[in-house]
Amino acid sequence: MPEQPPYLRIADLLRARIASGEWEVGEKLPSRARLAEEYGVGPAIVRRANNVLIAEGHLEGRTGSGTYVAQPRARIRMMRSPIREQQGGSPFRANMAALGKQGTWESHTEAKAPVPTDIAARLDIDEGALGVHTRYEFMADGKPVQLSTSWEPYDLTSRTIVLLPEGGPHAGRGVVERMAEIGVTVTHAVERPEPRLATAEELALLSLPRGALVTQIQRTYYSDEGRPVETADIVVPAALCELVYEIPVSRTDCATPI
Repeated sequence: MPEQPPYLRIADLLRARIASGEWEVGEKLPSRARLAEEYGVGPAIVRRANNVLIAEGHLEGRTGSGTYVAQPRARIRMMRSPIREQQGGSPFRANMAALGKQGTWESHTEAKAPVPTDIAARLDIDEGALGVHTRYEFMADGKPVQLSTSWEPYDLTSRTIVLLPEGGPHAGRGVVERMAEIGVTVTHAVERPEPRLATAEELALLSLPRGALVTQIQRTYYSDEGRPVETADIVVPAALCELVYEIPVSRTDCATPI
């Protein structure tokens, strides 16, 4: 196993001290110089460790004052559920309603955009083919909680009433419901979550501090014929939201060992 970077080791130690109650909420941490001396590392290592804990929501930095233990924030539970997909309407709105929050979003769609190479591979179409490209900003009670960039093959929905995901009589419906309107049965989705640092654009759109962590979910929907009908990159801030997967289990599933 590769050795853990020093700043992550220091972050783990500081996180444990906060969890133990050594420093209370609102209490100022010792200076970076003092902590660096205590742990036998340079101040830059402590600064990076602090940034990790700030991004996670454990600490908050106050300009010209120092670093303080932050008030714990209740994370929003983001449910990834095929059951909600089958119920109709917007899965995101249903998720927020279950939490007592109002789920809204803003979007911008390009109906005939050239598909990038990686997206073409995910949709199993030719590079440079046309796609329907939609960018979303999702909000819970008016606060940004999720970003998404979606692509659909243009030749699949062109000349249909569901060409524009946010236009027409089925605006705002989920992919499964929209595709059913044109005779395409979506049977399953594949998701691949991966943690990473937020980009500068994501920091601005999600109102996150520098160095914040996000989870990027690469999701692709497939029809009953095995054709990819939509692919998206969903970005969720780690400090604000937790991802929870609801997985239906049938009797066949129960009888089959993993």
